[in-house]
Amino acid sequence: MSDLLQVRGLNVELPTPAGWVRPVSEVSLHIAAGESLGLVGESGSGKTMMALALMGLLPIGARVSGDATLVGQSTTVAGAATSSKPAAVAVSTASAATSTNLTTLSERGWRDVRGRKIAMAFQEPMTALNPVMRIGSQIAEAIRAHETKLDASEVRRRVLEALKRAAVPEPETRAEQFPHQLSGGLRQRAMIAMALAGGPRLLIADEPTTALDVTVQKQILDLLDRLRRELKLGLLFITHDLGVVAQVADRIAVMYAGRIVEQGPVHEVLRTPRHPYTQGLLAASPTLERGKLTPIPGTVPQLTALPPGCAFEPRCSLRVPGCVRAVPDLRPASQDHAARCILV
Repeated sequence: MSDLLQVRGLNVELPTPAGWVRPVSEVSLHIAAGESLGLVGESGSGKTMMALALMGLLPIGARVSGDATLVGQSTTVAGAATSSKPAAVAVSTASAATSTNLTTLSERGWRDVRGRKIAMAFQEPMTALNPVMRIGSQIAEAIRAHETKLDASEVRRRVLEALKRAAVPEPETRAEQFPHQLSGGLRQRAMIAMALAGGPRLLIADEPTTALDVTVQKQILDLLDRLRRELKLGLLFITHDLGVVAQVADRIAVMYAGRIVEQGPVHEVLRTPRHPYTQGLLAASPTLERGKLTPIPGTVPQLTALPPGCAFEPRCSLRVPGCVRAVPDLRPASQDHAARCILV
């Protein structure tokens, strides 16, 4: 399975009164077409900032370095039959990979990528949706942004098609309603419909089940999983809930203080976590079998006051003297499983 997105050594730096901080630091990951990657971590770990960097929506003044390459396919003609060639001469074509480095795009370049190649379903649809525009008009706006020559009837057809794809009941009626007239689950489905209206190949879902009840949450997760398989989408699923990521992700990347501290196949990481932070997240997650939760002591360190070595060292019960000397590298725990810990 070939990669759709390849991120290598991605850094995001933001200016603050205390100096530059780095909410995303040396992040490397990859997502293939039709694959789901779960990005997990506490609030403030850098998950959303990572997503905004991939969408070109970082705050003004932000600095980005490293590589984030979106790989596509284009067909080129290697040879063509002409009147001077025998009829038996075949027309040969070859499919050549084209790539776009997202970290070097200008705002004009982002307009061609954002929505058409990469789209994002935001965490709070009530604030992401325009409260004074009908749902259908907002989806139509997303379509016309990339295809200005479509007539009104074709735009309307594609709006209803997007709503149906997102399993919105009575799409003709819902298209004429305002966001406040929809339930939380329907608003999230409308956000997903809008994100997919431009036909992107990579979808970023930033905590799409937050504040939804359990039954609606399950419906949204099933919807995303079905769309990923049917449309061969790459899916970057951001969450702080390990139970949720186990349902939708093929692989998992655990983020802490701006760095990936563990990554691998989702079931292997959740069954045999190798980083103390991942072990702590699992111990603090509620289960039917375990009545008592074990919280992780302390809090995520401020980006302006990160420790010199492992960022998790002040909270880690397994720390050893070597943890404070330098930031550890990702070390292989198995063929596809790695953790940023000197004990691995």
